[in-house]
Amino acid sequence: MPSKVQIEKHSQLMDQMADRLGADLDEAELRGELAPGARDAMVLSCTNCSSPEECRKWLATHDSADEAPEYCRNGEALVALGKT
Repeated sequence: MPSKVQIEKHSQLMDQMADRLGADLDEAELRGELAPGARDAMVLSCTNCSSPEECRKWLATHDSADEAPEYCRNGEALVALGKT
């Protein structure tokens, strides 16, 4: 199980990635497009990423994007949520 600090760091990375991809996770939860618990599952998936430093670099160089980097474990879901 990841530590609380690791979960917090990856939660921030995922929120930033969602922002870059135009996905409002809070709004998606309210509209029922993101199931209860799905956000937590996405963060846990993110903690298993093998490229968090690459992610930080990517986030630092992108204000917005149409696609997530290939290594993003939640990229497809975040892109889909950004298009709704």
